[in-house]
Amino acid sequence: MQDATLPRPALLGIDLGTTNSLIAVWRDGRAELIRNALGDVLTPSVVSLDEDDTILVGKAARARLTTHPDRTAAAFKRFMGSDKQIELGARAFSPEELSALVLGSLKQDAEAFLGHPVSEAVISVPAYFSDEQRKRTLFAAELAGLSVTRLINEPTAAAMAYGLHEQKFERTLIFDLGGGTFDVTVLEYALPLIEVHASTGDNFLGGEDFTAALLQACLKDWQLTPALIDAQSMASLADALEQLKCKLGEGPQQLHWRLGEKTFEWALDAATAVNLWEPLLGRLRAPIEQALRDARLKPRDLDSLVLVGGATRMLAVQQLVATLFGRLPYRHLDPDTIVALGAATQAACKARDGAVEELILTDVCPYTLGIETMRGKGVEGAFSPIIERNTIIPTSRVERYYTTYPRQEEIRIAVYQGERPWVRDNIFIESFDLTLTPCDHIQALDVRFSYDINGLLEVDVMLLQTGKRHSHAIDRSPTGLDEASRQNSHDRLAALKVHPRDALPNRTLLARLERAWMQSLGTERERIAEWLHGFTAVLADQQPAQIASQRSQLNDALDELRF
Repeated sequence: MQDATLPRPALLGIDLGTTNSLIAVWRDGRAELIRNALGDVLTPSVVSLDEDDTILVGKAARARLTTHPDRTAAAFKRFMGSDKQIELGARAFSPEELSALVLGSLKQDAEAFLGHPVSEAVISVPAYFSDEQRKRTLFAAELAGLSVTRLINEPTAAAMAYGLHEQKFERTLIFDLGGGTFDVTVLEYALPLIEVHASTGDNFLGGEDFTAALLQACLKDWQLTPALIDAQSMASLADALEQLKCKLGEGPQQLHWRLGEKTFEWALDAATAVNLWEPLLGRLRAPIEQALRDARLKPRDLDSLVLVGGATRMLAVQQLVATLFGRLPYRHLDPDTIVALGAATQAACKARDGAVEELILTDVCPYTLGIETMRGKGVEGAFSPIIERNTIIPTSRVERYYTTYPRQEEIRIAVYQGERPWVRDNIFIESFDLTLTPCDHIQALDVRFSYDINGLLEVDVMLLQTGKRHSHAIDRSPTGLDEASRQNSHDRLAALKVHPRDALPNRTLLARLERAWMQSLGTERERIAEWLHGFTAVLADQQPAQIASQRSQLNDALDELRF
């Protein structure tokens, strides 16, 4: 029995995003967003290494993407599950280590908000994240000092928040386009049941790609090649194009960008942008069609559409959705925050909170899982599915296989994920060898896959001739990381200096001023320089009231200048 004097574990939900991350808590019967040290609910998923080797996370780091691109990293979620190393100055970090720093920042915000330590959370991941990417997400949480009570697919989290808010009975398509990933989920509300019918997506399609397309187009128009542009200028151009993209719904936009002594200009309107983005908009169609086909539905069978993710604010995306489905999506729920609210709702469900105790969620395995087999003499490398995509989870499925030849002494079980007929085109998960008792005939074996609610897999093999069973839990530690490597990540992050949370508003303003100075010219640049030097002097005087007043005035002034 829990000690009544101890605080109840906080019911936290985290949206660990490519562009922004959020944390929410379930309390007093509802999900509530937690604000960071700057008073914002969105924390940019950006990490920067300051000149004194102090780590900055969030808005301050994002401002340094322009001024210090060699010491700043963003969009690293896209590399989760890979062995890529991302350099910040003289240091190198893995994607999960950088993600851990973002999670640690969110954890600090929650602790400051709640007034006590926190250690558990539900974390959302893209529906189409592989087994390895999910394991790396768990490891990132471990590095941040968090225990993950559940990994929930991002569209499913959004569905939970939406379902609790609407209390309707209907078929819905969740269209989730974030900064780096795209997911489509078809589900049905028959409350208290929320049943996912199909989920699919593209892990390499998001708002970042639309910005990259603009970057490529303007460089082509200017007849410039990236090799001729220094990293700081390229980062400044990418930042300016991101802002232009976000303003495109307001009307035609003009871009002014300086390289050395020369100023470049570029004009863009909505129609031109749609033409530039046509290949990307086309890629949005295939997952939608597949999800509807797997759910055995047509667009007219849907009762509603829900847009999730900041990239769905783009007018071109909204127009595409309206054209495909012949209706407008719901707009009354914030696409940036709904996933975090849903993750907190799932945390409440797991804790059997009275307000949501009756809410029942079913999810699906969004991709096919199987093993490598031979199909006839000499036909090696065929993919044999065991769990088909969009099977309701948790699930356990078994298929029977046979050895290749008599007196075979060993067999290898190689596990893959994907939708292609040959394993070479799918994602390798893991393999293991089994020793056989040789005999004069072909032997039969049953291979069972068990897939849990967190999207993690276990494999069991039964040899029918001997009755022996071999249980193999797919290692939940990230592939390629032994215990020493894992401990090294713990030690390296523990040794880092992280900028104090209470001083972060001042550091963020300094970074904003530096970025604004870099992006401005003439009298505007002179005015920003005065602000920067003046605020630096105020900080040196160490008068909290004066610092707070000056900070508020300067932030308002930068907002007015749209920096």
